[in-house]
Amino acid sequence: MGRVRVAAAQVDTCVGDLEGNARHVLEWTRRAADEGAQLVVFPEMTLTGYPIEDLALRASFRRAAQATLERLAVDLDEAGLGDVAVLVGSVGERAARRLRTDRQADDGRAGGAGPEGLVEPGTPTAPLPDSELVGDVVAGRPEASDAVRPTNDAVLLRGGRVETRYSKHHLPNYGVFDEYRIFSPGDEICVIDVAGRRIGVVICEDIWQDGGPVSLMDENEVAALVVLNGSPFEEGKGHVRAELAARRAEQVDAPVLYVNLVGGQDDLVFDGGSFVVDRDGTPLATAPQFVEHLLLWDLADEGEPSLPGPQVPALHPDEETYRAVVLGLSGYVRKNGFRSVLLGVSGGIDSALTAVIAADAIGGENVVGVSMPSAFSSEHSKDDAQDLARRIGADYRVQPIAPVVDAFQGQLALDGVAEENLQARVRGVILMAISNREGHLVIAPGNKSELATGYATIYDAGSIGGYAPLKDVDKSRVWALARWRNNHAVDRGDIPPIPESSITKPPSAELRPGQTDQDSLPPYDLLDEVLDAYVEHAEGRAELLARGFDEHVVDRVLQLVDRAEWKRRQYPLGPKVTALAFGRDRRLPVTSRWREP
Repeated sequence: MGRVRVAAAQVDTCVGDLEGNARHVLEWTRRAADEGAQLVVFPEMTLTGYPIEDLALRASFRRAAQATLERLAVDLDEAGLGDVAVLVGSVGERAARRLRTDRQADDGRAGGAGPEGLVEPGTPTAPLPDSELVGDVVAGRPEASDAVRPTNDAVLLRGGRVETRYSKHHLPNYGVFDEYRIFSPGDEICVIDVAGRRIGVVICEDIWQDGGPVSLMDENEVAALVVLNGSPFEEGKGHVRAELAARRAEQVDAPVLYVNLVGGQDDLVFDGGSFVVDRDGTPLATAPQFVEHLLLWDLADEGEPSLPGPQVPALHPDEETYRAVVLGLSGYVRKNGFRSVLLGVSGGIDSALTAVIAADAIGGENVVGVSMPSAFSSEHSKDDAQDLARRIGADYRVQPIAPVVDAFQGQLALDGVAEENLQARVRGVILMAISNREGHLVIAPGNKSELATGYATIYDAGSIGGYAPLKDVDKSRVWALARWRNNHAVDRGDIPPIPESSITKPPSAELRPGQTDQDSLPPYDLLDEVLDAYVEHAEGRAELLARGFDEHVVDRVLQLVDRAEWKRRQYPLGPKVTALAFGRDRRLPVTSRWREP
């Protein structure tokens, strides 16, 4: 039968850009074909982008996706690529009839034989009349009495047509995922033929859960298992994927090709890092992270030893996280039609690192940094802000806030914390005014430690805007990433982008004379350790005290965290990089009287 060349097309897509994503598939299939690929595997939901969330529930979106899919099959064939097997992710749909139970008929309450009263067609129960159906109906058949649910599909395009499709079985319903609410699970396995070789097909969560389609692949004697993935980045996740794929390879007694999405989508970052592992778990091929890439690998002939492909070295953890936040910001800027970003630069570490991330994401010439000194701003802070802008090539501006603050004070005569917060909010107003005038995206430099404790003036320059690159990076890690970025520049023979004094001086909001962050917070190394335990690992007060943390510190930190949920709800989006980020990962009520005993 011979060897089969397989290409993992690790691509960056945009949610809802059906035509653009289809062009991307065509372009990358042509590249793969030029390299001799007979099978090209794209990531999960490539055609629609991922995650599509409740767009999946719109029949108009599903119809458009299906029409685009069918046109793509024809376009591939007309481009001379009809003989290439192309596996692409998209949304599908599965018809089901909404049924009336006997009890429902009596009292009118919803119920039924399954989630949301949906069961498969053919079950002998009385259907509801059309007037009582809710949600979508079968696409293109508005008169039908069949409700439908969307599916998360892998679709095989070949010979100018949609040859077959497979619906994801296991629908994750944890962390950032809520697919169980949106999609209907599949119940069939998929094995395709490529040049006489049997290739099993599954999607992402299907290999994370025991049983299901993977457990049936061995008896189907597949030569390889391909997995379409939309797996978001989080620190330490790469080796977990590899270990999982190795177990599944041993289970099906065949190599596993894992192809992952790359790119930023709102608060998620997909890091790529596609790979192939042999049936014994040995790595055969790896793709780089955080970039689009075509990974080529040859499936050996039957009876022949597995063939190695190209491999890349693993990234240092700090580099991984840094590249993740850069990719998250660049994706958000580009996919939302912005060309430049705007932020306040204070000379401190948070705004310095955020500005450098922005310069790496979209180019320093597209970064506008505004210094907004007050009567309490130190000369070294102003100098550091200007030095930073010079190093990264940013558009640097100075806008003193005193005249605006004085105008407010002439009317309000504030003092104490109210006066401090006024200064901070005036800076936010200035940034939004410049943004409105010139069209920049305002980005917030606040970090996870500040967000956790509410140590930020809401609507100020540190928390206002459309995107927050450091939202899921705690203060201790901010310093580590700044060090890594400067060392990386030195290793390349470049000038470090962040002034050394911005890294080494004590952090301060400079809203009153001599102020430092530790006037209000524990030392950041201690604070971040407590926050990690309380927020990311859900340890309670008793567990924290049992670990030896000071009672006063624990009580203070828990009080700050619990009282700041309302601020977190109003914070901009930011890229998830840890196992538990504020936002989709952690959903707590704003109004709550619960306090840790």
